[in-house]
Amino acid sequence: MRLDLPQELPRQRAPESPHSAPPLEPSPIEWRRESLAARAADRRAMPQAPQNRSRHPAPSPQPERRPVTPNRPMDQRTRREAIPQQAIGLSLREEERKLLTEVGRFRVVTTRDLAETVYSNRHLRMERDLAFLRERKLIEVDTVNARRDGRGGRVERIEVVTLTKGGQSLARLTGGLPQDQKLYAGLVKPREVEHDTQIYRAYRKEAEKIERKGGTNLRVQLDFELKSDMQKAIHAARKADPERDMAEIKQQVAQQFELPYVNDGIQIPDARIEYDMDQGSRTGHEDIEVLTAAYRPGHLHNKAQAGFHLYASSSDRATLTAKIESDHHLMENILEL
Repeated sequence: MRLDLPQELPRQRAPESPHSAPPLEPSPIEWRRESLAARAADRRAMPQAPQNRSRHPAPSPQPERRPVTPNRPMDQRTRREAIPQQAIGLSLREEERKLLTEVGRFRVVTTRDLAETVYSNRHLRMERDLAFLRERKLIEVDTVNARRDGRGGRVERIEVVTLTKGGQSLARLTGGLPQDQKLYAGLVKPREVEHDTQIYRAYRKEAEKIERKGGTNLRVQLDFELKSDMQKAIHAARKADPERDMAEIKQQVAQQFELPYVNDGIQIPDARIEYDMDQGSRTGHEDIEVLTAAYRPGHLHNKAQAGFHLYASSSDRATLTAKIESDHHLMENILEL
């Protein structure tokens, strides 16, 4: 049997314009360029992700810091002391500035005293500032052994702060200190660190008395500076007159520096506090000495006779009392830190 299947009709093409060219497929380079442009457009349209992708939460905002700028006009001495490299662009808080100046004036201060006097016992803020200054190589924080003085038991450890050379220069530029205020850097004589830190405590007690009677603009001279100036004066006097009697020279130098001359020797205090009175019309000073259990009775009597303000810790005071049982008047004049 024969079947006749219907034939499919031929499809009609749309009439082409005589001027139209057949469409061209884009080249691989053009296709890639269009793809990159589309991606860039998508990124701009999307919200930006935060820069910090750390898994840890962002730390709480730090207290306000101020940029490092000198607190006094740039005199000749300041120009020689350029801002240290690690402090360029640095901002300091007021407590950080005070920390640098207090440590610089006394060479070494315990973190316990800094927390009390500079931070009003805000220990967390002090720890943050110490880490900030230490990271920038402006301070050093060390832990040293306390004095034993024959005592048994566990050795007490003391955490102390000193300035680096960079911190010393920065404190000079930003601390607003008097020109004649000397600053120190570095840890010296670790065995004497506990005694040296107690000088700062004695200073704070004496400074309160001075300020109550109207003293202002307090300056500090440690025994390092006093000894250096005194030795220079003795050397100059001997050079001017080699035949002159040494005892006479020492008495003259002692008078020059307002230091007591006791038992053929010049008595030098641990620190001298100078201050202004009556709006700077006159000046005064107080000398302080920190006693330890290692002091001998003769040494104690010399310091007392010199007229220094004597201080001692409670433990040292108990040991000294046993050494000079017969001199109750002397013990009455030793103040407790």
